[in-house]
Amino acid sequence: MSAMIIQVQTSLPEHVHSQSEVTAALAPRLAPTDGARAVLERLHSNTKIEQRHFVLPISEYTDIESFTKANTLFAQHALALVEDCTSRALEKAGLNAAEVDHLFFTTVTGVGAPALDVLLAARMGFRSDLKRIPSFGLGCAGGAAGIARVADYLLGDPKAVALVVSVELCSLTIQWEDRSMANYVGTGIFGDGAAAVVMVGNEHPKSLTGITVKATRSTLYSDTESLIGWKIGASGLSLMLEAGVPEMIMEHFADEVDVLLGQQGLSREDIDVWIAHPGGPKILEAFASSLDLADSDFAASWDVMAKAGNMSSAAVLHVLSGLYQQPASTIGVLFAVGPGVSLELVLLEWT
Repeated sequence: MSAMIIQVQTSLPEHVHSQSEVTAALAPRLAPTDGARAVLERLHSNTKIEQRHFVLPISEYTDIESFTKANTLFAQHALALVEDCTSRALEKAGLNAAEVDHLFFTTVTGVGAPALDVLLAARMGFRSDLKRIPSFGLGCAGGAAGIARVADYLLGDPKAVALVVSVELCSLTIQWEDRSMANYVGTGIFGDGAAAVVMVGNEHPKSLTGITVKATRSTLYSDTESLIGWKIGASGLSLMLEAGVPEMIMEHFADEVDVLLGQQGLSREDIDVWIAHPGGPKILEAFASSLDLADSDFAASWDVMAKAGNMSSAAVLHVLSGLYQQPASTIGVLFAVGPGVSLELVLLEWT
């Protein structure tokens, strides 16, 4: 496999709130009793998140009373974020919108038909014969899966230009009447953000420098549907998050990495850069423990989480953006887990 990543750009909304500000703003309504507030404050303070970016000032989230309102706000605010990062990614790659052949668009925090990628295409001026794959449901694995699926596509169209575009406005999924631990955790770790990745096939003139996608691996674990995801109902998207995810990572993740690397004649000792989805402290700690690595090996992921939280599918692309500049011959593994439970692994080499 030899598709090439030639640019990654990210966008964050303008409203930035410290973790303590978020907790203080949400607690009066989300945790109305002293006991509930103590739980909320403990969960939020244990995240190691310093701040998060939101599309609205934190005080305005109490006005979101319906799925209709939340989804309308998603359409309004998500488009501006994806247009910003996509425009900059193409500009820095030295390409224009008319050269884009394929668009993989992923989100799990807003729905629409036509999907938001249609509005993006109109705003950007993409060609009418653009090949589109809008994706909903990959969740936190969406950014990694997008790179993997686009690499597959470029094998069959090696002269093409493709985009992976992700946007997640997790803040708009707020569930005011949900007193579950999952909702309390979710309100403490998830943030808003977007990212755009420009990729080309190996016969495109721009394929001489960038990050080569060497191989990918996807795994779907049976009987894990209830561990991560959304319960979708009249009030919108309610977080489904059970305690078994770190244990699953501890049990299976290292073996999956070893299979991917072994197929390429590599071992973990050959990996220079680990690009981990910043799903939360327990997720990052489980990744590190499974691979017998130190937390410092995931420093870029911890930094993204501290500064912006878990932005679902966009988060691992923010980590990749921060690590984009590496010496030639650097080898890295990018990975994320999502609903299913599913795992996406991408082996990268800088050229």
